Amino acid sequence: MTLYMDVHEALPEGTTAADVAGAHAQDLLVQAKYAVSYRSYWVDEANGKAWCLVEAPDAESAAAVHREAHGLVADRLFPVVEGQ
Repeated sequence: MTLYMDVHEALPEGTTAADVAGAHAQDLLVQAKYAVSYRSYWVDEANGKAWCLVEAPDAESAAAVHREAHGLVADRLFPVVEGQ
């Protein structure tokens, strides 16, 4: 499994942290189907951005969860290594 950070550069206008929390909850309902684990997320409401930390077998599986769960697919997805 690889750890990825996905970047949502431009959330739909007016998206709130509560909206992103709801999308994350939807991810959690779908993720097992793709052997993915969405661990955490961060939101910048003022600038319409969000980041998600996800463990997945590959980038496409991580994207498939977002696509199926709510349609808000990340603009970029980077493999990352978690620090201590």
